[in-house]
Order: sequence, then structure tokens, then C-alpha cells
Amino acid sequence: MIYGFDQVDERLELLPMAARRALDHAGIRLSREGWSSLPLDVRKRIVTAGSSRDVDLPLVRRECARARPEPEPTDPVADPPRDAVPDAVAASLGPERPLSNAVWAALSPLERFALQKVAARGRQERIIAAYDEIVGQTARSTHLDARGAARMVDVAEKPITLRRAMSRSEVRMNEAAFARLGAPEAAKGDVIGAARIAGIMAAKRTSELIPLCHPIALSKASVEFELDAALSAVRITATVEAVDRTGVEMESLVAATVAGLTIYDMLKSVDRGMVIGPTCLVEKSGGRSGPYIR
Repeated sequence: MIYGFDQVDERLELLPMAARRALDHAGIRLSREGWSSLPLDVRKRIVTAGSSRDVDLPLVRRECARARPEPEPTDPVADPPRDAVPDAVAASLGPERPLSNAVWAALSPLERFALQKVAARGRQERIIAAYDEIVGQTARSTHLDARGAARMVDVAEKPITLRRAMSRSEVRMNEAAFARLGAPEAAKGDVIGAARIAGIMAAKRTSELIPLCHPIALSKASVEFELDAALSAVRITATVEAVDRTGVEMESLVAATVAGLTIYDMLKSVDRGMVIGPTCLVEKSGGRSGPYIR
């Protein structure tokens, strides 16, 4: 990984950010002359190591030992923490270049390292260039890369915790359709039973329906129904749980929505004017953002 703001080309005559990260992790100080003394394929391997999520320290130390003059040992430096934007980074960017904690956490270890390094140097033109290249349109949404293209958020660094989400929806219909809700003689069979199975199946296949969702191994998916005769309505509650690195809000919302769509499909011959919704997230728990209750 070589950044444009680094002004380093494929000849690697200067140390790119990835190489600096590899050296910092390995506790090595290498002069420009020492870096240049290494064969190009060796320099590429060091850059690759520094671009990886976890730096291969034995490889970096072994390859750097070939430099002349020899590298100097120094205290290893870890990556900046991912849970919050460091004060020095936020101060160097200023209010005109926003960087939320969520966007910061979504960056790769190399990207966070590069922003911190650039901020420490304090050269404003380089700070601006680094921000544009690394953050860019991601400041608007973690589902956008720096250039504004859609992307799946990298969750590899998130902790594995119990994630839970509950969503609700509602289907309103005329009295004739409502009367058939629990009746086995409904044209297409058991409406509630079919809707329950459809909602559970939909929760399990959410990543196939929503392009940027991660596939998740669910530990629980339930869909419950409450009939309101006074309003000729059925209220749907979908609860989903998983022990994973990302939340299950979308899975619960999809389950509630598809259950409602199934009710509509099975009763549309009686009432094509049924109304589905509102559909909303009621509560969630687990993960860095903490609990949410509507």
C-alpha cells in the first residue's frame, strides 16, 4: 500500500507509510541510506508487512538486518487506539475536516497510523492531502470509501460480543382479511405460521438482500404476532441474536418486514389495500456503541 500524499513511487526510494509502520512495530530505526541499500524485493516485502493488519515482526527484523548501515534498535510503537480519534489528530484536522469516532474505527490500522504520523508532523498541506485520500467521502458514511464508492465496512477489529436487536412492524387490513388471519381455510393456508417462517428465513439471509451487510451466524431468530381486532391489525415483533463482531439490527428489521409482506401476499385476494408499517428498530444491545432503546 503506497499513498499518493507520500510521494513515493514503485521504486520505493523513500520509506512509504507502510514501511514506517512496519519499522515502528518492530522497534527499528533505519536511515534513508540503509533503506536504499536493501534490494527492491526486500523493500516490497517490508511494505507489504506494514500494510497488513498484523505486522509480521520476525520478517521485518530479518529483512532489515540486511541494511547497511545497520538499523538501530528503538522502542516499538503500537498503532493508535481505534476506539476514539486521538486529540492530536482531531486538532490537526480541524472542524473543516470532520472525523467521527465511528469513521476512525472503520479505518484500517495502516490508515489510522498514517493519519497520526501526518498529524504529528504538522505540515498542513500534507494533512489535507492525507485526509482527502484516506478519509474523503467516508466522513459522510462508513459505507463509503474515500472516493465515495460503496463498500462493506471492515469489522475484523471489532470485539466478538452478544448482539441483540428487536424490531416491530404492523399490517392493517379490512375486517374480512383480518377474519381470515387465524383461519386454516384461508386461501393460501396458515397465514401466521407462514409469516413466522418467512421472517426467520429472511433474517438468516439478510446479507443476500442488503448489499453491504455481513453474513452472520445467528444464534436466535424469533417472530411473534399480536392481533388487534379493534384496528384489524397484526403487530409483528422480530428478535434476533448472534455472538459476532457486528450488530443484527438489519436482520431483525428484515425479519419483521418480510413477515409483513408474507401476510400481505397471503391475504391480498381479500384486501389489496392493506398497509404495512411503520417498521422500526425498538432496541439493540451489544457492541461498542452500547444499548439503544426507542
